[in-house]
Amino acid sequence: MLGETARGSIGVVLGGDASCATGGFWAALTIATTQSLPMLFYIEDNGYGISVPSSYQTPGGDIAANLSGFSGLTIFAGDGTDPVEAARLIGEAVGHVRGRKGPALVRLTVPRLEGHSFQDTQTYKSDATVEAEWARDPLPKLKAFASDLDWDGLEAEVAAEVEAAREEAEARGISSPERVTANVFFEGEYQQVGGRAGLDTASAGEAAPEGQRINMVTAIRRTLDQELAANPRVLVFGEDVGPKGGVHAVTLGLHDKYRHDRVFDTSLNEEGIIGRAVGMALAGLMPVPEIQFRKYAEPATEQINDCGTMRWRTHNRFAAPLVLRVPGGFFKCGDPWHSQTNEVQFVHSPGWLVAVPSNAEDAVGLLRASLRGNDPVLFFEHRAMLDDAWARRPWPGDDYVLAFGRAKKVREGDSITIVTWGAMVPRCEAAAAGVSADLIDLRTLMPWDREMVLDSVRRTRRCLIVHEDLRTGGFGAEIAAVVADEAFLDLDAPIARVTMPDIPSPHHPTLMEAALPSVERIRAEIDRLVGF
Repeated sequence: MLGETARGSIGVVLGGDASCATGGFWAALTIATTQSLPMLFYIEDNGYGISVPSSYQTPGGDIAANLSGFSGLTIFAGDGTDPVEAARLIGEAVGHVRGRKGPALVRLTVPRLEGHSFQDTQTYKSDATVEAEWARDPLPKLKAFASDLDWDGLEAEVAAEVEAAREEAEARGISSPERVTANVFFEGEYQQVGGRAGLDTASAGEAAPEGQRINMVTAIRRTLDQELAANPRVLVFGEDVGPKGGVHAVTLGLHDKYRHDRVFDTSLNEEGIIGRAVGMALAGLMPVPEIQFRKYAEPATEQINDCGTMRWRTHNRFAAPLVLRVPGGFFKCGDPWHSQTNEVQFVHSPGWLVAVPSNAEDAVGLLRASLRGNDPVLFFEHRAMLDDAWARRPWPGDDYVLAFGRAKKVREGDSITIVTWGAMVPRCEAAAAGVSADLIDLRTLMPWDREMVLDSVRRTRRCLIVHEDLRTGGFGAEIAAVVADEAFLDLDAPIARVTMPDIPSPHHPTLMEAALPSVERIRAEIDRLVGF
């Protein structure tokens, strides 16, 4: 990808027998075999996942046997307690993968001589089982194989090293409590591993509109096109984003222009899509994975959460900046799978920036900022706004970058502050017709522009929050709490919210519109608060 010499590099993943039951294992296996990647899966099979036997993890308790017919995967299986056999199998497997003959799986059986943890007394094992395991202790076999070594001296040397390491670790103390909130996001000091793939750029705070108005689909596609052309480290991938151009047409034509190495399809495999993107980001690429609809991100929740906390967990040693594009929200009709927003879940995932553009201009600025930044970004593309007439704007310029955390006043007034984002912005604008209102489009939810909201509320003395997401636990509750905490004495009316009720998105357009915040419902709440 980067023109570097591969030098036979391979990827290695290590797991136990219980890991073979997880979705992540099968996601990685599917990707590695269908793409013939240089990947080595090493499974150390000790027969137990804490107390659960391997027969509960995989049929027959032998993943090597079960995968023997798996196309594109070469199996190496044997006794992990036999030093000669184990070394031979591992050597053959590594040679196979380094030789670019496809992925391989090594499964070595070993006994688990102690419990899973200090508290695990293994009372779930029979005496006969424990005795049989100790009979397979690999250490006596290793000593017999290398009988010329000074094993007493080696054991004493290792014990001294372990003790010295323990003493050093315990002498370190704990991190400073004052720094416990540091390194959630990039703070100016680059991580040691991962990222740094985005182009360096200064933030251009003002757009320079040119040409005819374009819709959000065209704006996003054009921005991706420019960044793919300018930065060889950018890759776009996901389900149907290749020759088809995406089910929302956002990537139309990009595969033809940049070919399979840069814009490519994946299997229907969200956990694998995000896991793969994290690995790419750690290797110094700028991955742009797409989750086809918002609800489909759920299978990748663990990967998303682990990606966001990586910088904090490793004290800025590792980070995986990437741009996760997620279309969602209502469009013509609704349903519980394609039409939810639930942006608040990503806001509640530490380490993720969250962009929710309402129009083409903001989409360009926020997407370019995301692709040139150093943090993972959830870029939410509202389906109803992709080709909406209101969301169309002139191209804001090839260098336009919009910083996160900067809201925009769609209109200004003195009687009420209306806070919203995404597809609710045009509805709020229509509802506020004839009213002297500050209408604030947040544009990003992590971070969000607290200062603009609070300054406006202190002046208008009223606050209405409108969002498409469900009412209970929605992001509007966070805004309301901040306003109540910091501007309570400035208020002349209660803080109010207009949202979806706590129900799945209805399918029929009539029912969906009855659940969504309508112009009429928003206007009724504006009138109530202004007249309070």
